[in-house]
Amino acid sequence: MSSGPGLEQRYRRVLRLLPGYYRDRWEEDMVAAFLDSWLTGDPDEDEAILEFCKPTWPEIASVVALAARLYLGGAGTPRRYFARGQAIRRAVLAATLIQAMRGLDILVRTGWSRGLLGWLPAPPAGIAPGTPGGILPPAAWYLVAYAWIVSFVALVLGRYRTAQVIAALAIVPDLAWLLQEEFTGAFQGPSLGPWAFWVLVNLAPVLAMTAFHRDAPPAARWPWLLALPAAYLLVYVPMIVLQATGKSAWLPDFSGLYCVLAALACLAHAPRARSRQAAGSGVWSLALTLLAADAGAYRIASLTDYLNDPHLIQVSLVELLILVAAAALVTPDAARAQAATPATPSRPYPGYPG
Repeated sequence: MSSGPGLEQRYRRVLRLLPGYYRDRWEEDMVAAFLDSWLTGDPDEDEAILEFCKPTWPEIASVVALAARLYLGGAGTPRRYFARGQAIRRAVLAATLIQAMRGLDILVRTGWSRGLLGWLPAPPAGIAPGTPGGILPPAAWYLVAYAWIVSFVALVLGRYRTAQVIAALAIVPDLAWLLQEEFTGAFQGPSLGPWAFWVLVNLAPVLAMTAFHRDAPPAARWPWLLALPAAYLLVYVPMIVLQATGKSAWLPDFSGLYCVLAALACLAHAPRARSRQAAGSGVWSLALTLLAADAGAYRIASLTDYLNDPHLIQVSLVELLILVAAAALVTPDAARAQAATPATPSRPYPGYPG
């Protein structure tokens, strides 16, 4: 006879994945429902089931999915979890917006350099977008850039799984290029920067798209959709002008641009964060704090790209300092949003038998 834990104890161990507030209210019902799905009514067979059987992988997966929906809160979750989920969703939308802006820039540069935009003057030298090269043709990299535009639009329109699948496919070529560069020894010196880009700017938003689930409230469509062309006109068009006028030395690298955009967003939101009265201020403060942390981590990792250039190291540190100072203005408001008192939901979530 086995002396280990029975089936009931094994289910309770799995249910520890759920937040405490939810477990306190629904654990007994869930355990009873899970056990009832096993029991046959035959005393001997039920005794063997209770002693030797284990939760199935589909059952464990359902609990994991439920835990993700609860921790990345949607409708009906405590305020603290809802604020966290909303902040992650907004940070993902902002990060995906930045990727979509890069894709739109490649689209414009490609069309301009190939004479497809006849209403524009002849393009200056070097306006065509570059590609990392490697084993993939340039067309594949253009498709990757455009895929981020489609993923962003799908995310805003509520096509969550479509957006996540497209974004997941879009980051594969970058990974293939990184692996090729590592195996062939093509990187000159440390390669932490490119890997940080892939992890923090590519992979992290794809994984965080898990926060978009059926219980999550939809995003405000028109503000986000209009943000793409507006942000492109305000950010990338001036960069094209600087490059066309021979002042490309003024242009930041992408990690610097990421820091500047996150810092400007924090500065724009700071008055609302200080007032403490604007609706949803804490959620936006938390979202911008997450975005600033991601940008700052990427800026720090990318410093290894400039170990032989003290001037660029200094510029990068200034960008990082500006970001930290701007983020400090909204961090207290973000902390207050996380400290909200939880409230017990009135109904259980689906995802278990019964």
